[in-house]
Amino acid sequence: MEVPKIHSPAPDFTLPDQDGENHALSDYKGKWVLLYFYPKDDTPGCTIEACAIRDQFKDFKSIGAVVLGVSTDSVASHKKFATAYELPFTLLADVNKEVVGMYGVFGEKKFMGKTYMGTSRTSFLINPAGNIAKVYEKVKPEKHAAEVIADLRAFAQ
Repeated sequence: MEVPKIHSPAPDFTLPDQDGENHALSDYKGKWVLLYFYPKDDTPGCTIEACAIRDQFKDFKSIGAVVLGVSTDSVASHKKFATAYELPFTLLADVNKEVVGMYGVFGEKKFMGKTYMGTSRTSFLINPAGNIAKVYEKVKPEKHAAEVIADLRAFAQ
């Protein structure tokens, strides 16, 4: 599938979090949501991105935004990752690769001359009406949280 477009409804889904509790995207209607997809728990880029969001999480909360991280790792892997880095936001386990497919972020990748299937580092900012307000492709892990917070503040004006 291709990446959903700006202004289109964000595809709804239900996935378990790091504690095994289910979350549906529709549960967050009425709030801004950063839905960020990342390749793998506890890898360098993913850890940098998650810790940058953690370190600026108070800004997300003050704006009233929800952060949902999604990868194809297991609930147990997410629990270990969230605990190790004291992540205050929800990580969702898409082990069947359904949601990464719905959002068009799973596909062929290349790294050090090898081709493999994996999740692209792509995020979606979803507005309170449940529509996609912005798509972030080729996310820079260390700068992403600040970029999203700046966009949230701009949208709120």
